[in-house]
Amino acid sequence: MGRWRPPIEKGSKYITPEGAQKLTEEVQYLWKVERPQVTDRVSKAAAQGDRSENAEYIYGKKRLREIDSRIRFLTNRLDGMTVVNRIPEDQDKAYFGAFVTLEDEDGEEVEYRIVGPDEFNVVDGNLSMDSPLGKAMIGKRVADEIKFFSPKGVKVFYISKICYNDLK
Repeated sequence: MGRWRPPIEKGSKYITPEGAQKLTEEVQYLWKVERPQVTDRVSKAAAQGDRSENAEYIYGKKRLREIDSRIRFLTNRLDGMTVVNRIPEDQDKAYFGAFVTLEDEDGEEVEYRIVGPDEFNVVDGNLSMDSPLGKAMIGKRVADEIKFFSPKGVKVFYISKICYNDLK
């Protein structure tokens, strides 16, 4: 008897030009730099003889599978992406690519950029449009209230600024 898991919800198919560039550079690095190095090490390890007890050969082959898997994933993901490189007509609302400054009830401010799921990094201020807070921000205007359900309870934010000037 197997363990059933619900299918994973696919992320949005939008990405910023910077995010697309980073993913493309990662594919190029894996394909042109890392894979040839690992292939060379595996071939040298294979030449030493018994492969069943050769840790360098075994782990090299494992790393090659990981690299190929990542390249396949990134290539398929990039093929279906829509690069958003234009500013929306209604710049008073928060949409994909917007820099949104939020203010909490204590008056502390934090700025996030709404990005796609492949490029989010909260530490850098990039928030996925598929995250609960990202979904709550989309379509809101300055001075709108956002209720966000976090593990610590309900948090209330107010949008204090929306900016699109960094999009190209």
